[in-house]
This record gives sequence, structure tokens and C-alpha cells, in this order.
Amino acid sequence: MTGELRDNRAIRLLMVNQLTINIGFYMLMPYLAAHLTGGLGLAVWLAGLVLGVRNLCQQGLFLVGGTLADRVGYKPMILAGLLLRTVGFALLGVAEQVPVLLAASALTGLAGALFNPAARAYLAQEAGERRVEAFALFNVFYQTGILVGPLVGLLLNGLAFRVTCLTAAALFAVLAVAQARALPSRRGSRAGAEGGVLTDWRAALADRRFVLFTLVMAGSYTLGFQVYLSLPLAAPEQATWIFVLSGAMAVLGQVRVTSWVSAHWSPERAMATGLAVMGLAFVPPAVAAGPVTVLVAAGLLTLGTMIVYPFEMAAVAAYGADRVGTYYGLYSTVAGLAIAIGNAAIGAALQSGAAWWALAALGGACALALRLLVGGTGRASRRAGLRDRPSGGGRRRTPQDTWSGETETT
Repeated sequence: MTGELRDNRAIRLLMVNQLTINIGFYMLMPYLAAHLTGGLGLAVWLAGLVLGVRNLCQQGLFLVGGTLADRVGYKPMILAGLLLRTVGFALLGVAEQVPVLLAASALTGLAGALFNPAARAYLAQEAGERRVEAFALFNVFYQTGILVGPLVGLLLNGLAFRVTCLTAAALFAVLAVAQARALPSRRGSRAGAEGGVLTDWRAALADRRFVLFTLVMAGSYTLGFQVYLSLPLAAPEQATWIFVLSGAMAVLGQVRVTSWVSAHWSPERAMATGLAVMGLAFVPPAVAAGPVTVLVAAGLLTLGTMIVYPFEMAAVAAYGADRVGTYYGLYSTVAGLAIAIGNAAIGAALQSGAAWWALAALGGACALALRLLVGGTGRASRRAGLRDRPSGGGRRRTPQDTWSGETETT
């Protein structure tokens, strides 16, 4: 962590918070399906229902969680999410009846819907002009948790799945206490504002450019999720290496990639290029099937995601202005729907062999659509920082130039 970001206690705690959340989550979730079908003897469709409830509650309630963060405050929503996940994970460890398992799964999903938008809105507020750099660092901690969590879970599962669940629950409980004591309180951006929750939702949905931006970027989430779907299915023997490669690239290279991109490209060019790289990732397996081309695809897909992520997160915050939590919530909800719909379509296409070219085309279409969107004029475009910047007499761009965070209020 560098400069003023390192000196900001709230930002440091948010980074540690996300690292710990991902360790706790991924030490458990990769092994939950096997526990449900093997350890508890549930039918596959029941196991799928339990897992689906978690995803439905999280993705479906992101908008609610984000708006509550704006209204109530960021810290309360983070703490509420941590406590709910503590209870949910503990229940998953001891429950044997389907209704209890469904309730536990719903609690873990609701927890994510509460703390995810709040943490991102809090980070965007604290980082100010350093949003891009902050979200790049955030992704490093995020991916580190994804790498470490399954390894811890694998060790604990050697004892018992219940031990894994209760350890994860204890981790969330300790984190909640630590955050309650140390994380500075921050008022939500809509605290005390007139109008109700529906006012905030209508404002976000009426922001035409943000809605278009969200729809365009939703395609990137369908593409990014293929690290977990189409690529492992294409080369099952390489599944572990796909995850390791993806996580290691993000952990070791995210800050360097973001620094270089920030210094040379405008935010809109970075996002459009990243989307194009994500689409390009699926050309090698389309041309020649095999484990090598799948690993090449995973590497390119991760690189494209690394280019896009910090700038898209900063863009959402800039669009959101005084409703950042609501905007993050809406954005995440649409992304979740895109993953669900996209995976169903890609799953069908995999059987016909057309999936790779369809994914490549999706990446290209998203990149083109983004360029068309940001090429327009208007105050909303200026507000979100999505206008091409002049070269400014040849002065080398710096990370501070890439996304100032300056906004116009309406």
C-alpha cells in the first residue's frame, strides 16, 4: 500500500476486512456441495437449491444493502453483514435438516448483500482522488483471500467439515469485533436526506448513462466467470492451475498493471481495451483445443479483468455521487443477473461447440459498446470521468490524473 492510502486507517482496515472475509468464505464454500451431497446425503437438486438460495439472496438484495449503507452508514452495514455470516456459517456446520440449511444459506447471502456495497462505497469515499489505485490494492487483498481460503479449508476438512464451518464462523466473529472497535464510523451519503428508499432507486434507474454503462459492463462478468465454468470444463485436469494462475497474476501484478495503464491510457480506453482482451482470451481455445490454450485463455482473461476492474469501480463511484452505495448495489445486482443468464447460455453453447466464439464476440461487442457510450457528450459523461482527455501538451499521465473523483451534483 502506498502513500496516503497506507496512512489512512480506514482504508487499511477495509483491505484487511476483505482479505479476511474471502479467506473465511473460500475455506468453506468450495467444499459445501460435497458436504451436502456426501456428508448429509442430500439429492443433487437439493444441494443445488441450498447453494442457489445463497446466490439469490446476495445478488437479489445488493440494491437493498447498498441503499441502506447510504442511509444508515457504511460501518453498521459492514458489521451487520459480518454478524449474519457468523451465524450463517455456524448453522451450516451443525445443521442437518433442509429448512435449517436453507435458512443458513439465505443468511450468508444476505450478509454479502449488506457488507459488499457498503465496503466499496466506504472505500470510494475514503480514497477520493486515489480511487483507481485503492481498488487495485483492494483486488490484491481480494484475490489473496481467494488463494489462501481453499488451502486452509482443505487442511481443516481433514478433521471435519463442521470444524471448517465453525472456524470460518469464528473468523467472522473476531473480524466483526475488531471492525466494531477499530473501523472509523462514516455517515452514509444519504443520511438524513428527504425521500425514501424508492427515491434513491428511481434516481439510479433514471440515470440513463449509468444504466447503459451497467448493461455494457455486465458482459464482463459473464466473461470473467468462465474461469469457474467453461475453462475448467474444457480442461478438468488443469482446473487447479487455472485458479492458481488467475489468483497469482492478480496478487502479483494488479498494482503494476494499474500503475502502467493509469500512466498511459484514459479510463475509458483502459476499460474498452480490457474488455477486448477478455474477449480475445477465448480465441485460442476456439482455434485449438487443449490444456495449453485453456491456460493461455485463463491468463488473458485475468489480464483483461485486471485492466478493467479498478477503473470500473471508480466509474461507478463517480456516477453515484451522493448515492454511491445504491449505485454499487444496482451495479452488482445486474452483474449477478448477467452471470446467471450468461452461464445458462454458455452452458448450452458448450454442447454445440460455439461457446468460445460467442464469448469472444461478447467481449468485442462490450468493448465497442463502451467506446460508443463514452464517445457521447453530456454532463453525465463528464461527471463520471468518461470523456477522453486531451494529451495536455505531452505531459506524462499519472495515476492521479486517471479518475479525479470530481463530480457534479444534480
